Amino acid sequence: MMYLVIAVLCSVAVSVLLKILRQKNIDIRQTIVAGYPVAFLLTWFLLTPDVSGISTLGNAWGIILALGILLPTVFIVLGRAIASVGMVATDAAQRLSLIIPIIAAFLLFGEVLTGTRVLGLVLGFLALGALVYRPKHTGSGAHASISPPAARTSLWLFGVWAGYGIVDILFKQVAKQGTAFPLTLFVSFGVAGLLLLIYLLVTRVRWQGNALAAGLLLGALNMGNIYAYVRAHQVLSDSPSIVFTGMNVGVIAVATLIGVAVFKERLGRINVLGLLLAIGCVAVLFLA
Repeated sequence: MMYLVIAVLCSVAVSVLLKILRQKNIDIRQTIVAGYPVAFLLTWFLLTPDVSGISTLGNAWGIILALGILLPTVFIVLGRAIASVGMVATDAAQRLSLIIPIIAAFLLFGEVLTGTRVLGLVLGFLALGALVYRPKHTGSGAHASISPPAARTSLWLFGVWAGYGIVDILFKQVAKQGTAFPLTLFVSFGVAGLLLLIYLLVTRVRWQGNALAAGLLLGALNMGNIYAYVRAHQVLSDSPSIVFTGMNVGVIAVATLIGVAVFKERLGRINVLGLLLAIGCVAVLFLA
């Protein structure tokens, strides 16, 4: 259970760090690029990838390149979503991304969609809708319309949901091609860090020392989350339900406590309903 607790705390700590950085107007892109060398090295020492297998990656390079672009992108979107709507809804949306691989398995890979999974997907979409809901502002006319800030908020939250879901699909496809997960992670971190660094250099960004220093912590937390989650599955190999449900529900619960108690985030009744639906979605999809 210790590894599961560490995984949950590291995941929430990433959101806390990104929220603090946004509040201080620190360039999160620089923090992310500085975090990748740390994650790269920690992957080497903790997961010991077999680099001799790089020559056998073959067609997986296309997927790895996509991961190299998406991994830093979803981190940036995550930061924007946290700044716009807060930790609670953002972390819940991230956990709800698990329904995207399930939809892909049904539509693209021919898996059977059971009644339980249909229920889980319905709960997931209802939860996502409740989480992105914001009160409508009534204009001078008789009809209400959603304000531009509310629309942007929903867009960032949707980006978190879609981005993490697509990343999950890509990792699963690489694994199906026989590529070891540690090696995939190792190479993807390297590609992601390099591409983001090139982008920042081309755009002639003004480097911030505090952003780069925060990147060291971000990289450690990100890798800590991944490593602890993998180890939790290994230690509790006979109880995958505990790991899966504990991770997803645990992140939603801890993020809610910290978001409301520490950062004074406000949740409407419909948003609270979305959190409850998200927990229900996680439980039902595991039972499926």
